[in-house]
Amino acid sequence: MNTEPKAPDSSPAPEKRLRVRLDLAYDGTAFKGWGIQPALRTVQGELEAGLAKIVREKVRVTVAGRTDAGVHASGQVVHVDILEKQWRRMPGRSDRTCEESIIQRLAAVLPSDIAVHRACVVSEDFDARFSALSRTYRYRICDDYARRDPLRRDVAFHKRPLDAEAMHNAARALVGEHDFLSFCKPREDATTIRTLHAVTWERPNTGKDEGLVVATVTADAFCHHMVRSIVGASVAVGEHRLDAEWMAALVTIPRRDEAGSAPMFSPTGLTLEGIEYPEESAWAARATQTRGKRGVPFTRG
Repeated sequence: MNTEPKAPDSSPAPEKRLRVRLDLAYDGTAFKGWGIQPALRTVQGELEAGLAKIVREKVRVTVAGRTDAGVHASGQVVHVDILEKQWRRMPGRSDRTCEESIIQRLAAVLPSDIAVHRACVVSEDFDARFSALSRTYRYRICDDYARRDPLRRDVAFHKRPLDAEAMHNAARALVGEHDFLSFCKPREDATTIRTLHAVTWERPNTGKDEGLVVATVTADAFCHHMVRSIVGASVAVGEHRLDAEWMAALVTIPRRDEAGSAPMFSPTGLTLEGIEYPEESAWAARATQTRGKRGVPFTRG
């Protein structure tokens, strides 16, 4: 038996990092979605490249909700782990706080279609994706030629008039926990069961969305293309081509075939508006709960 004492571990201790939450917005028109893709312009790619310039190392962000190509965000959230020494150096010789400084530094290196609005240090219990309670999207449709606004890149144009009340009444059948297989592009080994907290359609009489047909959709999480498919199904009802019973059947008997799937609408009018989180004391527990799978994962037959 070798009884010689072991040499002390001389490897340096890892440098301390801080977890930073960033709240941001972007115009999704010129992006090929959120996630990094080789040779394509994506929001994650631009954000991580900008962060690397100011923290002087490559970093990886974790996002609350991945968005498709052409989809916008006004209330996206990410977290990133930054070396504490780089965080403390953010203000330089200025009297700005570290939080103010990272926002200003990112504004100098990010493209004009991404803006970081808020930064704060959070505990390691916070996970931008898994700690979230819900995500809220809005979809805006202009169905009136006279109201077309070329400056509104977050509004989809539709040639036929829509019945917003019929759309609202039909979409109510989707609220609750359902298998949304008919409303999404399922990924292998991922469940399509989601809890839709609320969905509304309205035609506002005032404000920036006056005269538009606007959907507000809130869920614990969304499957791939789920919101755009809810919009597509609602538009079919709003044109009076299909009815509320057809919409309800899409979750009563979920299917993924041409006859039983909801049509998918354009990404143009879709905006991620906000992410809701619990109190700080519940971040870790919520993340653990969210990581648990619901129902039977989708598998291709």
